[in-house]
Amino acid sequence: MTTTELKPRPRLPEWLRITLPQSDTFARTRSLLDELKLHTVCESAKCPNHWECWAKGTATFMIAGDRCTRACGFCAVSTAKPLALEADEPARVAEATRRMKLKHVVITAVARDDLQDGGAEHFRQTIEKVRELNPGIVIEVLVPDFLDNDAAIENVLAANPHIYNHNLETVRRLTPDVRHRATYDRSLSVLKKVKAKRGDTIYTKSGVMLGLGETEEELFQAMRDLRAADCDILTLGQYLQPTLKHLPVKEFVTPEKFAEYKIVAEEMGFVHVASGPMVRSSYHADEFELPLAR
Repeated sequence: MTTTELKPRPRLPEWLRITLPQSDTFARTRSLLDELKLHTVCESAKCPNHWECWAKGTATFMIAGDRCTRACGFCAVSTAKPLALEADEPARVAEATRRMKLKHVVITAVARDDLQDGGAEHFRQTIEKVRELNPGIVIEVLVPDFLDNDAAIENVLAANPHIYNHNLETVRRLTPDVRHRATYDRSLSVLKKVKAKRGDTIYTKSGVMLGLGETEEELFQAMRDLRAADCDILTLGQYLQPTLKHLPVKEFVTPEKFAEYKIVAEEMGFVHVASGPMVRSSYHADEFELPLAR
C-alpha cells in the first residue's frame, strides 16, 4: 500500500479521548528513564496510557532492546535487526524499580527470535536483580512465546516471577493477519506449560484486543480456550491503530460491552478480569492483589 492509498484513521469516540496530566511526577519518570537509558513499552508501543502511568510514577520496562524480530500488524514497536544484549540492563531496571519505589513491576521484551533462547536468560537475570534490590516486590513478566521452547520457559520460571503473562492478542481466525510468526495454539501451549510446571505457585495471564473484526462468539471461544489452558487473569482492551501502516480499527467497542464481557469472563472462572476500552496488558496491573498464600 502506498502512502497515497492510506486511509485516515476514524475519529475516536468520546470515551477514548484522554486528558494530559499536569504532574511533576511525569517529568521525573521521564528523566529517570533517560538517565538509566531504559526502554519502556509505554513509548515503544505508543501506549495511550503512558501519560497517566508516568504521571503516577509507574512504567512497564522493556528489556532486550527496542528492535523486534517480528512485524505484527497491530504493534508499533520497531522491526529491525536487533542489537546485542546489554549485560548491565538487568541492574539498571532494578535500580529504576528501587528509585520509583514500585510494589508491583511489569517486565516485558521484544521478540528476540535471533537468540537461541529468545532472551529467556536475560529475563531471568532481570527478575533476579529486581528482587535482589527490591525484596517483597511483586514481579510480573509479559513474555514473547519463545517459540514454545521448554528450556526457555523453564529458565524464566526458575527466577520465580509471581505472574507469567503471555498475550493471545486476538481470536483464532484473525491470528495469521494480526500476529507475525506467532500462532494461536502456540500461545495457548505456552500458558498451559507454565501451569503444568508451576501449578498454583504462579498466576498466568493473557490479553485480547477487541475491534479488529472478531465476532462476539469468537471472543467467547478465545476466553474458553484460555480457561482450558488454566489461564488465571484476563485483560480485554480496545485495539487502536498506532500508525496508518498498521491494521485498521474495525469497531470501537463501547464501555458497556466491555463491562458485559467482564461478567462473562468472571463467570468462566478467571480470578481477575480487567476489561475496558483503555485496558492494556500492564495497565493498573497492581490492582490485582496477590494472595499471600499463593
